[in-house]
Amino acid sequence: MPYVNIRITREGGVTAAQKLQLIEGATDLLVRVLNKNPATTFVIIDEVDTDNWGVARENVTTLRQREAAAKAPG
Repeated sequence: MPYVNIRITREGGVTAAQKLQLIEGATDLLVRVLNKNPATTFVIIDEVDTDNWGVARENVTTLRQREAAAKAPG
């Protein structure tokens, strides 16, 4: 009974269709590589607020704001 947990930041408006593609793709990978039964393969997608996702000692919200400011003209 495989369990796959995909965590993504909640930004950019991931659609239901995109999430379904992730679920199908992860399931197909486990079927193909490990011969797992898709009926007992669980895929969970967690969307995490960028305030709650950290990298390089800061949260992604701050990182994205700084990147946007650097790209802004002027």
